[in-house]
Amino acid sequence: MQPLPSPFSHSTPDAAFHAISRPDCHIALAARGLGQALDNAARIYLENGPALILTAGTPSALRQELTSLFTGATRVLLEDALALVEHYCAATEMEAVRFRLERITHDSCRRFHVDHVVLRLLCTYVGPGVQWRLANAGENAVVHQADAGTVALLKGGCYPGWQPEGAVQHRSPPLSSLPTPTTRLLLTVDAPQACGMSDEQRQVVRA
Repeated sequence: MQPLPSPFSHSTPDAAFHAISRPDCHIALAARGLGQALDNAARIYLENGPALILTAGTPSALRQELTSLFTGATRVLLEDALALVEHYCAATEMEAVRFRLERITHDSCRRFHVDHVVLRLLCTYVGPGVQWRLANAGENAVVHQADAGTVALLKGGCYPGWQPEGAVQHRSPPLSSLPTPTTRLLLTVDAPQACGMSDEQRQVVRA
């Protein structure tokens, strides 16, 4: 994978959210180290936590709903995820979000694509991060990959005023091509109605 091009890299999530609001910006990434405590919590959660949490709500409602799913050893992971939710709400002026935290052990979304959403936040806590490329460069485009901990913001086709010029396509890293079995822990945050989210879709899948 190619190193992250500097025009797309930002020092903090706040700076990335500011950048993604520009009409000509389709992706903004805030590279950050997880730190030992958060890295440990994410790995413990990966072993012992639910395989999938899928729900929607305001930051305060999510805290109330999710707290019981995290132990003292993994609580710092919940706090980090909720902090990203609050960043997302503040930047987009949305009161609520769709929240998905999942364990991924297989190839998922292997084709490069643009999501049919407004704005998607991705943060991989364990394992390889999202891969992306510039759409107008075609099949021979350079493929970039985010590191664990990086906050990636990607405009979807539903973003107000979205245009294909300068668009960015992304995909999940194909785990089957890696030399050793790899598991990812991925947080996805977007609009509360994204992907047809409804009360019937809410679920907690335990290992």
